Amino acid sequence: MKTIIALLSFISLIAMAPKAFGQPQKKTVQPKEVVAAARSKWVPSSISRRRNDSVWVALPSARITGTQQKQNIINPVGENTVFKSTDGGQTWQDVSDGLPNKLIGDGLFSTSSGLHLRSGDCIYRSNANFTGPFWIKEICPSKYSSVAPAKRGIIAYNYDGQFVQKVANAWVPMFPNFKEQLVRTVFETSTGVFFISSDKGLFKSTNNGITWKQVHAAGWATKLVEANGVLMATSQQGILRSIDNGENWEVVLSEGGVGIAVESINGGFAAITYNTQSETRRVRVSYDNGKNWQPIDAGLPEDASIASIVQLGSHLFCGHSAGIFRSTDMGKTWKLLFPSVGSKVFNLFVSGNVIYAIARNGGC
Repeated sequence: MKTIIALLSFISLIAMAPKAFGQPQKKTVQPKEVVAAARSKWVPSSISRRRNDSVWVALPSARITGTQQKQNIINPVGENTVFKSTDGGQTWQDVSDGLPNKLIGDGLFSTSSGLHLRSGDCIYRSNANFTGPFWIKEICPSKYSSVAPAKRGIIAYNYDGQFVQKVANAWVPMFPNFKEQLVRTVFETSTGVFFISSDKGLFKSTNNGITWKQVHAAGWATKLVEANGVLMATSQQGILRSIDNGENWEVVLSEGGVGIAVESINGGFAAITYNTQSETRRVRVSYDNGKNWQPIDAGLPEDASIASIVQLGSHLFCGHSAGIFRSTDMGKTWKLLFPSVGSKVFNLFVSGNVIYAIARNGGC
């Protein structure tokens, strides 16, 4: 027994040797970036050490405060990540749970009921009240890769020029007399006029698709918006405008390239264009129905991937490769509110008092 006790005492002495003889002990030290993130309540999506040096990199996914901490769990960043803010961009909640890792197809749009996403054979609609699962899944016919909003219900369509509409609980064919292909989008105005944009231009119908008239033939057009009786569209030439219900269109903003985005804002329009020579994007606004445009991007870092510009209340928000910027003075100055996720660019959508941000490769 004495021998055993002596042996245990010897082992304990060896274990305590570093402390006893003043030798340094190894400590687990958190990177200062991680400590800073924890103090500011930014939850890092990934933390890693760069190869061949000692710099730690923390990518913040969302800022959460107070009671949100228990319910807002940040998921790993996938192909696409969706965030939501209900306080003017001050805090962001990751609402990607329930969505596929990769969102496929076109048809990202917001309505008063929330955000709609298209992926595979399904349409995912956000639950605005958030009383249950955040996303509601609807099945869409498989050969229709894109969706767009309309008064009677969502329209699903494909590049070949085939269309169906969700009426009650059934998908019914529509626009059988539209014979063109290479379709990019569908848009319905407040007066019930339909426009279909394709690689060949813009087509218009005033009788629910019974007959169609080509109203613009100079290359492709994509997104359309409407405000105060004026129509705007992004196009191969830049930003198009019509002041006669879409009968005639003119280029009102070019910047030496194509139109990337256009949105209606209070008292006017905001637009993003891409210059193919300088490979830069510019952000401008117009308060005279598109006659004149003023730059509002002096306070933004120069970038070739600016994706979107929207307004919520009196604030403008811009999706940039550096993250989400907000302006409280209509573009005179900008502040970075939410940093980018990896190398992705945010596309922004507004629904009521909620702003959604979708992180996508390359932005638009």
